[in-house]
Amino acid sequence: MKKFLTVLVIAAAMTSCNGSGDAAAKTDSAVTTASDTAKKLVDSTAAKVDSTVKAVADTAKAKIGAITDSAKKAVKK
Repeated sequence: MKKFLTVLVIAAAMTSCNGSGDAAAKTDSAVTTASDTAKKLVDSTAAKVDSTVKAVADTAKAKIGAITDSAKKAVKK
């Protein structure tokens, strides 16, 4: 992901400096765009991690419940 962000920032800077207009404004725009894109990537990655953690926790909870049920049945016999 770091390589992608680096390439994105370089591409944005090169694109913004390509014209003959105000280079400072274009660079600021490129930095803002790169920053926004990076934030979106981080947010989406965090959401994926959260959903993965929840899935693992749910699976563990289900397995513990199954083990508990099996132990209760064994004790009743």
